[in-house]
Amino acid sequence: MSLLAPPVNTANPGNGGRFPKTLHLTNSWHETSGGIATFYRALLEEANRRGHEMRLVVPGTDDRTEQVGPFGRIYHVQSPTARLNSSYRVIYPKQFLSPGSKLQEILANERPDLVEVCDKYTLNYLAALLRKRLLRALDFRPIVVGLSCERMDDNFHSYVGKLPLAKTFCSLYMKWLYFPFFDHHIANSDYTADELRTASLGHLVPRATWVRPMGIDLGHFSPGRRSCEIRLRLLRDFGASSQSNLVLYVGRLVPEKNLAVLFESMLLLSREQTRDFRLLVVGDGIERDRWQKECSERMPGRAVFVGHIKDRNALADIYANADVFVHPNPCEPFGIAPLEAMASGLPLVTPNRGGVTSYANMQNAWTVDASAESFAAALKEVADNAQLRIQKTGLALKTAEQYRWEKVAPTFLDLYAALCRTAQTNSETVPAPAFYSTPAARLRAMAFHAISQAAERGFAAASGRTSKSSPSPRFGSATNPAGGPPPTSA
Repeated sequence: MSLLAPPVNTANPGNGGRFPKTLHLTNSWHETSGGIATFYRALLEEANRRGHEMRLVVPGTDDRTEQVGPFGRIYHVQSPTARLNSSYRVIYPKQFLSPGSKLQEILANERPDLVEVCDKYTLNYLAALLRKRLLRALDFRPIVVGLSCERMDDNFHSYVGKLPLAKTFCSLYMKWLYFPFFDHHIANSDYTADELRTASLGHLVPRATWVRPMGIDLGHFSPGRRSCEIRLRLLRDFGASSQSNLVLYVGRLVPEKNLAVLFESMLLLSREQTRDFRLLVVGDGIERDRWQKECSERMPGRAVFVGHIKDRNALADIYANADVFVHPNPCEPFGIAPLEAMASGLPLVTPNRGGVTSYANMQNAWTVDASAESFAAALKEVADNAQLRIQKTGLALKTAEQYRWEKVAPTFLDLYAALCRTAQTNSETVPAPAFYSTPAARLRAMAFHAISQAAERGFAAASGRTSKSSPSPRFGSATNPAGGPPPTSA
């Protein structure tokens, strides 16, 4: 089945228009996926608003094309389930290496000016092939950008554990099999960018890294949704009274979310004699059965799991009518759910490190050590100190206003456009990055160049061509519509 839809007749810089055409690829997508899917939906909305052609390629159960407004399109590519998390699917290299493969077909038809890859494990190799022009069917060279919305070292630890030399392996992988495969990089927080900063040391080609935060939908999440009726209905699910404290968690139930701290802190609070705390869990994932069973055995009646809530209005009502929001992950890359809680006027208890500290601090939240004891103490203070609660949630609302999607999404599209303009005109028109990569010393550079050439030959062999092969004539001339940078060594 062909995934290709009739092309939308809109302009991009490659065709003399105002906005570039961008194509984005990610494996972090399924019906109940979290922040990355939310980000791309918001980006598509902004792209449609300004007339920016945007394409998104994601894994799915079958091949299909989803038109999102006049300028947006999502290609769902049939893909197998992920080995470590069966909730997700993965696009593997075999789906883009060979001529006529699904991704090559999409790229050849769309001819994007810029390709952004949000993945560190399989799709980064496609970025390398595009950057070195090693795919025969493609006679153009897009700008290739890596979007980091998570840290490899944190994910590796969550799913594989503390293996010997694991940190060294992740560091080497990021330096040699991720960072140099792109022209430039974007990270969703300083915390995420720190892993790229380490990987950026000692390279042959200068690359920039920008930090661009995620955002929230203030049209849905608001304290104006508070309702005594809704709050009482939520508490009745526990058989609790109006005097109970309703603790809310919204997010995926997966290893990297550090859920043990959440449930252990609730276990401590279940022994309280003066306060009654109940936990409402919104979300799904591979660890749901485990934690649901533990809660029913160790603190029966204290936790209710409602699964993923797709209705955004229903979810916003839950946020606004809980008493406190808990986010237990100290390694969160950014964290959209805690921001949604702040926008809903909800007190936030979260760790004092990780990407959440991009916006959360002790002035607008309770940022504490990631331990059950610290979280339990913070939750008790939220319940007992009304004056402090009002003060912090007031500042949190002002913080949330700074991250509304209407402000955040344009910063991404503006950066993409600036990168394309710079490539076309060879002018320095891009916003200042967070940092640049550093050059390798001379002898090391010579060694790296030799390694780069060997790697290029390996990629060329894998993709069925050599780097000097001519592009296939059936796709027309070899001009680069994006005016992108010429291929260079690693």
